[in-house]
Amino acid sequence: METEEIQLAPPRGTRGARTKRVRGIIFLKDVAALGLTAFGGPQAHLAMMLRLLVDKRRYLTAAELLELTALCQILPGPTSTQTITAIGYRLGGPNLAYLTVLIWMLPAVTLMTLAGLTISYLDKDQVAHLVQYIQPIAVGFVAYSAYKIAEKVIHTKTSVALMVAASMLAYRFQLPSVLPLLLLAGGAITTFRYRKMPVLEKKEPLRIEWANFALWLAVLVGAAVLGHYTRLLPVRLFENFYRNGSLVFGGGQVLAPLLFAEFVEFKHYLSTQEFLSGLGLVQAMPGPNFSFASYIGALAMRQEGSGISGQILGAVVAAAGIFMPGTLLIFFLIRFWDQLKQYRVVKASLEGINAVSAGLVCAATFLLYHPLPDTPINLALVAATFLVLLWDKLPSYVIVLAGLAAGILF
Repeated sequence: METEEIQLAPPRGTRGARTKRVRGIIFLKDVAALGLTAFGGPQAHLAMMLRLLVDKRRYLTAAELLELTALCQILPGPTSTQTITAIGYRLGGPNLAYLTVLIWMLPAVTLMTLAGLTISYLDKDQVAHLVQYIQPIAVGFVAYSAYKIAEKVIHTKTSVALMVAASMLAYRFQLPSVLPLLLLAGGAITTFRYRKMPVLEKKEPLRIEWANFALWLAVLVGAAVLGHYTRLLPVRLFENFYRNGSLVFGGGQVLAPLLFAEFVEFKHYLSTQEFLSGLGLVQAMPGPNFSFASYIGALAMRQEGSGISGQILGAVVAAAGIFMPGTLLIFFLIRFWDQLKQYRVVKASLEGINAVSAGLVCAATFLLYHPLPDTPINLALVAATFLVLLWDKLPSYVIVLAGLAAGILF
């Protein structure tokens, strides 16, 4: 009888695996809840993660969440997406992390794809009336982002100089290649200031596993080569968004000027009006602002004449391209983050990267406002949006919905 009981009892390892699997399922349900309700950008996302994932579920401590957020701010890509992906990685490894990023981005990507399809098949006059107030509101959001980024990262004369220089150069040279070069140059300039950083005692030697970095680089080069030789628009869209996702430091606010320069000014895949409409709408969506890429991808595929199925394909490859680099890079860096953060050069370079990011968003404010009719109403809406966001009592999606309602009524 004793022998039977021993045979029937599940092994301790099996129990542990089952518990881990159940915990992973609960975590994914929490991620889905956040993906459907996390409005307001990275700052609001962090507050909701703190409340649900730390205080309620205790997946990690508040200090660990803030440290992961700091790590993700170093990397190019969407900060909120990388943070929640890193939490999934720590809880269940790569498989849970991949499911995490998919569930997190799916609601916003779906909604922005539908927005792109809707605008594609509406009469231009209908679209113009519907989004007439959304466009200046979107500029107000960008102006507020520029202010908040500058407030957080501009603390030295060098930062001020880099921000001003970057904004002037980005305004003057509206080319896709210029903006990433400015970011890299800013980081290189402040790297030389590393001696002013406090010295930390190094406890462990740096050990790097290069597999995910090699995969990130292989996809970057492979997509560029494939797009050049095939000339297929879906492949080129994937490469365009993958490249932008690999070079965007500072989150969704910095993404806007990069995408505007490439897809509106340079390639003319969509009009300024359509771009601003989508930029305003994404502020009303839950989840990551990088879902804006799926909207652009859907509109870009119109020229192929492949109908709704082709536009959905464009939205999917755009979303995959914009989110994949950040995911691969967080997988690469999280393995040796504890050792890397001991190096002063890493911290010093961030000063320049952040200052240039602030300059790019400042330039974007003026670049996006110029195509709009210079009327008192538009100017008032930009200023009112900025002030309401500064007041910080009204959710951003309420402002956007109010603008849509006004477009319908008037």
